[in-house]
Amino acid sequence: MTTYTWQDVGDENNKILTQEEKQTIADKWNANEQERASIQWKINRENEYPSWQDQMDMQYHDKVNGTSTWQTAIAKVKSDNPKE
Repeated sequence: MTTYTWQDVGDENNKILTQEEKQTIADKWNANEQERASIQWKINRENEYPSWQDQMDMQYHDKVNGTSTWQTAIAKVKSDNPKE
């Protein structure tokens, strides 16, 4: 995870920012980074789950064929991306 300092913050729109203003911005960036890191598992799961159409198809075929492909697919995504 990246940690920002006031030195990472540039001036904006020809306005020169004070060190304190830059530190405030860096603190907000760090808070955003921490928030993103704390929910990374959720982002990963959303990207890896099959589409809802594919999930519906799996459920249909599981019902007809007596299989559990949908449950297996969902369990794999969850085990690969555990909640922290």
